[in-house]
Amino acid sequence: MRALLLAALAAFATPALADPVTLFAAPVDDDGRVTLGELFEGAGSASGVVVATRTGPTVVLDAGLLQAAARQSGLVWGNPQGLRRIVVRQGVSSGAASAASPATAARRGQTVEVLTYARSLAAGEVVQPEDVVWTTVQAHQAAGTGPQDAETVIGLSARRALRAGTPVAVRDLTAPQVIARNDMVQVSFIADGVTLTVTGRATRDAAAGEPLPVLNLQSGRTIDAVAVGPGEAVTGPGAAAARANPSHFASR
Repeated sequence: MRALLLAALAAFATPALADPVTLFAAPVDDDGRVTLGELFEGAGSASGVVVATRTGPTVVLDAGLLQAAARQSGLVWGNPQGLRRIVVRQGVSSGAASAASPATAARRGQTVEVLTYARSLAAGEVVQPEDVVWTTVQAHQAAGTGPQDAETVIGLSARRALRAGTPVAVRDLTAPQVIARNDMVQVSFIADGVTLTVTGRATRDAAAGEPLPVLNLQSGRTIDAVAVGPGEAVTGPGAAAARANPSHFASR
């Protein structure tokens, strides 16, 4: 949604001096009037400038128009991530002027380093090393379940669509699916150095290390196995170990 005020601001003179600002990772507003202070850290005296009106749970701003509006108010936003649109959601903003106590205002002004998405991910996409980056955000915007180490999320799969700049939350990620329901699966029984295999049909989707019931097409019985890789599962004494370290059993 484009606010008329954005277009009007973009059409007039550029101020002589401008201050660099940083876009909040997940901007919010609490009264339907979206201001520069709710969008940018360091907006200063321009914090109260209204640039859009939110009539629903969210409002979408054009990044180019927002950049121009910020400049007209003496702020420089370089848009380093190359965003085309910014989504502002309903919520309590740290940048908006309020009657909060000094202690509360101090807490809201604190910043922390959090892991954020360097690009938008579609549901099911696997996180690669270049997809996450450490970013400074307002403390109240940091996800309570945010990881402390990027290595813990690399290789995981997005449960839903994830927007660039959003703090990484463990609840949004899961182990990538390696077997889909109705896939043909080779199930291995490993004991005392002896390996027996049988082929069956997966009865559900599974990620590596997850339990996987496999239907033995010859006997009609269901085998309780653990997925270890694409088209591979383990049953018997090795199943417990496969849950802890599925990669050790894949392609044996």
